[in-house]
Amino acid sequence: MKKTASTQQALFPNHAGTFPSTRYQGSKAKIVDWIWSEISSLKFKTCLDAFGGTGAIAYRLKQAGKRVTYNDLLRFNYYFGLALIENSETRLSPKEIDWLLRKHAGLTYPRFIQDTFKDIYFTDEENQWLDQTITNIRHLENPYKFALAFFALCQACIIKRPYNLFHRKNLYIRLAEVDRSFGNKTTWDKPFEEWFRIFADEANNAVFENGQKNRALNCDALDAPGEYDLVYIDTPYISKSGVGVDYLDFYHFLEGLTVYERWNEHIDRKSKHLRFKPVPNDWSDPKKIFSAFDRLFERYRQSLLVISYRSDGIPGEQQLITLLKKYKSEVLVRHFGKYKYVLSTNRDSKEILLIGK
Repeated sequence: MKKTASTQQALFPNHAGTFPSTRYQGSKAKIVDWIWSEISSLKFKTCLDAFGGTGAIAYRLKQAGKRVTYNDLLRFNYYFGLALIENSETRLSPKEIDWLLRKHAGLTYPRFIQDTFKDIYFTDEENQWLDQTITNIRHLENPYKFALAFFALCQACIIKRPYNLFHRKNLYIRLAEVDRSFGNKTTWDKPFEEWFRIFADEANNAVFENGQKNRALNCDALDAPGEYDLVYIDTPYISKSGVGVDYLDFYHFLEGLTVYERWNEHIDRKSKHLRFKPVPNDWSDPKKIFSAFDRLFERYRQSLLVISYRSDGIPGEQQLITLLKKYKSEVLVRHFGKYKYVLSTNRDSKEILLIGK
């Protein structure tokens, strides 16, 4: 594979597989080696990444030879876990990638994205390409090939978006002929097909066998079946002002691709950017977050508990420690130091890691 600037080749040195590049809000990819250094001495064989997101932590645990269960409530994230964690050997061939990127006379191509999202996220030509490509992907019968192709499609969508999000109707930012203090017009304007090929290669390069039966789940973290030696918890973040991160709002377009034929049923037509209809979520509600953590800690009280959070969030660091001590006799606290997240204006925030034994 030709190396690209977007591939994080050195992220996990000296380990099987190469984790793909990511621009996902809240991803732990940049600090995953620090997290691993803090938990590597713990004795565990089976583990659950309960809020899997990009899969960076689950992937690192897989590299360490653990039996990993990846879970995420969002369907598009589940496909990332299916492609990178559960999948141990399946890859997309060059011929299959070429097939996915062509229009086929025997297939009927809907126009849902073209007709629904005009002038919101992508150009007319790009919307047509998306309708065509997701239709082709939906004809892949092998679930791992589907997941790999879906991963490539989602990453291509993300990299061509200002802020890498879908939280605003802002195609005009890409198209405006102005001096820019952020973003990369060359990146935004690179054709979808080129990005798809890059990310399909990255996904293929990430596939490896670690000798364990790993799996991906798509359910509420409280409902993940089975018991685990260790549970890693990285919930959505609520700022000290009470504003929670809503990943469904940030990435609703990708979630819509997972329900392409029924996408219209989920759209909130009152919103300018045609988001999904809001779904109540305890993890983004400051009034419910404490009881949500309590229920989660109780559910996995027999496991080693490892919690990532931010020092300036709700609950606060000491509040989390107090909650965790209800179920664990020993709680270790580790600080990564000041780590600035994308779009965050808070320079005093520290990444914290709580380990309950």
